[in-house]
Amino acid sequence: MTPVLRQNDVRAGTRIHGVGAFRPDVVVTNDDVCQWIDSSDEWIRQRTGIVTRRRASQDVSVIDMAEGAARDALVKAGIEASRLGAVIVSTVSHPFATPSAATALAERLGATPAPAYDISAACAGYCYGVAQADALVRSGAAEYVLVVGAEKLSDFIDNHERTISFLLGDGAGAVVVGPSDEPGISPSIWGSDGSKWGAIGMTHSLNDVRGLESLAAAGDEDAVVEAARNIWPTMRQDGPTVFRWAVWEMAKVAQSALDAAGVAAEDLSAFVPHQANMRIIDEMVKQLKLPEHVKVGRDIADSGNTSAASIPLAMHRLLEENPDISGGLALQIGFGAGLVFGAQVVRLP
Repeated sequence: MTPVLRQNDVRAGTRIHGVGAFRPDVVVTNDDVCQWIDSSDEWIRQRTGIVTRRRASQDVSVIDMAEGAARDALVKAGIEASRLGAVIVSTVSHPFATPSAATALAERLGATPAPAYDISAACAGYCYGVAQADALVRSGAAEYVLVVGAEKLSDFIDNHERTISFLLGDGAGAVVVGPSDEPGISPSIWGSDGSKWGAIGMTHSLNDVRGLESLAAAGDEDAVVEAARNIWPTMRQDGPTVFRWAVWEMAKVAQSALDAAGVAAEDLSAFVPHQANMRIIDEMVKQLKLPEHVKVGRDIADSGNTSAASIPLAMHRLLEENPDISGGLALQIGFGAGLVFGAQVVRLP
């Protein structure tokens, strides 16, 4: 007789139980940025909506920021780290290919031996993480899942580069996803558009850095220093391509997420988009025809673009400033390098 395999019981619902944040202490103003690029405070505000951005000190790592946000989220959720069934960290700025930031974070929190892994999905990474956490909890593979977006983008910025450097900041945001008597996370709308793979990326690959070895072997220290300055991978983007893609395509993805959730714009309490550019956010609000009562995350004004950390950071701030939206529905959407995108409707903790 063929043995019958056991499978986990499927849970009916999941939700976010707590949101946490870590914001670095260093505040970089537009005037600071204009020391490096030929621009002005007025131009940056008009084009991006950014007034300041946060950047981490040299001795503060991606893992340090992830830990700060994670501990805040766990306290808000009332969950001990030992109950976590998985730890997911979304980041493109952890400086090690291996081991992952998530394994170190799990150890620091006391979540070992929970499975832990990193996601490299840039600005959509947090939404990717929520999609996976929802699936893990509903399938019975985990009771609670920690999802963290953590970025130290300042490590990969050329301050003199003007397509993206002035946009970027550092920080971390986290949520705890767990079981719920009622559905609290809608089906995720996520995907990619590899035809625009090169629209946002790095100036060099890490393989290019290997070329420094021959210069070092020749003993030419000055040449090594100069080459390292020119070869170190930093971020850049094709701004117009990204702007058009985000404005015209992501509003469609956001609407698809509403449709999949079975709700309308007027049912929302909040809209929490990736904090890429204030003009993109405002255009999406118009295209979605969001009513005035819907609170919109505009954390970019003070935090800059923090990639995978931007949505949970913006959600954290919205809840602090508008506690009455707790328990309401929020549409969240991330989009960025790859190009990748993800969106879902969630019930706010």
